[in-house]
Amino acid sequence: MSTNATLGTFSLPETLNEPMRNFEPGSSDRANLIAALNEFKAQAPIEIPILVNGEKIHTGKIQEQRIPSDHQTILAKAYEADSSIVKKAIEGALAVKSTWEAYPFNERSTIFLKAADLAAGKYRFKLLAATMLGQGKNTWQAEIDSAAELIDFWRFNNKYAHEIYQQQPSKNAPGVWNRVEYRPLEGFVYAITPFNFTAIAGNLPSAPALMGNVVLWKPSPSSLLSNWVIMEILREAGLPDGVIQFIPGPAEEITDVILKSPDFASLHFTGSTFVFKHLWKTIGNNIDTYKSYPRIVGETGGKNFHMVHKSADVPNVVNQTIRSAFEYQGQKCSACSRAYIPDTLWDEFRELLLQQHSKINVGSPEDFSNFMGAVIHEASFEKIKGYIDWAAKDADSEIIAGGTYDKSKGYFVQPTIIVTKNPKSRTMVEEIFGPVLTIYVYKADEYEKVLDLVNETSSYALTGSIFAQSRSAIMLAGSKLRHASGNFYINDKSTGAIVGQQPFGGSRSSGTNDKGGSATLLYRFTSMRTIKENFVNIQEYLYKSNLV
Repeated sequence: MSTNATLGTFSLPETLNEPMRNFEPGSSDRANLIAALNEFKAQAPIEIPILVNGEKIHTGKIQEQRIPSDHQTILAKAYEADSSIVKKAIEGALAVKSTWEAYPFNERSTIFLKAADLAAGKYRFKLLAATMLGQGKNTWQAEIDSAAELIDFWRFNNKYAHEIYQQQPSKNAPGVWNRVEYRPLEGFVYAITPFNFTAIAGNLPSAPALMGNVVLWKPSPSSLLSNWVIMEILREAGLPDGVIQFIPGPAEEITDVILKSPDFASLHFTGSTFVFKHLWKTIGNNIDTYKSYPRIVGETGGKNFHMVHKSADVPNVVNQTIRSAFEYQGQKCSACSRAYIPDTLWDEFRELLLQQHSKINVGSPEDFSNFMGAVIHEASFEKIKGYIDWAAKDADSEIIAGGTYDKSKGYFVQPTIIVTKNPKSRTMVEEIFGPVLTIYVYKADEYEKVLDLVNETSSYALTGSIFAQSRSAIMLAGSKLRHASGNFYINDKSTGAIVGQQPFGGSRSSGTNDKGGSATLLYRFTSMRTIKENFVNIQEYLYKSNLV
């Protein structure tokens, strides 16, 4: 690794996944979480500033974050950045860039390792409470996201960066020393983060920052509180002012200023496919403006599948599918949205599926017995409602469970299961991003043919699962579905990638497959410089081949 003004090279602490807590009744963890939930509710609406160059800025315009399960309650109000503030953020970030990129790696690393420990301890319950109230996650979903995964990102990114810096040329000719620098990009990174994962919101700005980049971060209006807690953690951990600029506000105005800057160097994005494609086109149209070719890194949507073979264990398939389709209201880009069940298992599968479905409780995450909460906002509610209403009228579709919704208090959609006779119906093809599962029952002896159907049905290629006890069936699926998903699961659900174990990302319309939670992602925010130093001076310019 590059020592870069350090007085030695260093080893990192052992990197392990953060242990998850269960919040059992009567436990101190549950009591502390309830206290954090009550504290936030008592403080609501919580004011969130713009943070530029360490200065908290308050403007005349605000964004509101409402509680999805109680949409009359405003949880937080964030001040909106305008174009002048965005320009100030760009100037400030570039002003500290040379200082930040010159930080020795061990000094940058220390900040994010400390942030991980702060998130694991002092801030854990604040992160969970903000995610539960503001983003509608139940306790377990908040724990695996806003605590465990965020902490893992901060710890494992350090491990991967350390390994990257150690990769040096293996050969040196006599009198020559070869080495490589992994420079940050020239300019700034623009991070646009989604509402659905607090951990992703933390990783998108911090991964480039760890590699010495400066970042402008535009958080989602639907995750403002948890994202602000992340900024509080990073500041307490020692992140210098201006390295990550926190700029909530109108997406179009902020993005327009940023993508017109000659110093725009990279986009780090998670969100909708439509928005990502629009941003890519805009960057392409502005290409003559930029000092360098911007790196475009994005993860978007999915139409993820559970493909079931006749040899599969039915109870496992049912339980894994319930979890994948309905945890966090199906608002995971990896959620199972389409399932393919062989006719030989259908009767058993349907009976057990409906039994398990009937046990799902839907309501506020403050009630620990609820498996599901409300969807994030009214626009999402109306979109999901539209698909359910369409299925209710479609001649090829039958709603066998759920199919109801109510937004009078919160944006609640009951977990809905559709069976279709058309394997390319709207709900089998289009991303819904809600608690809607569509099933196609196929003839068991057409397994290979249906694998081709799974592969060609969707433009997305994010996650997918095969369920089978037959090894030959698993091998065939692995081959035919090689490009159908970036994360492929065998006898497991299509959700739940763990940092350090399953790097996450997909291709096709699902994104650039740069794999968050891996060294591959960090490479995207570096620009290598090869250095050759010669120790022996030459005495003439001619080569021996020139001699006669």
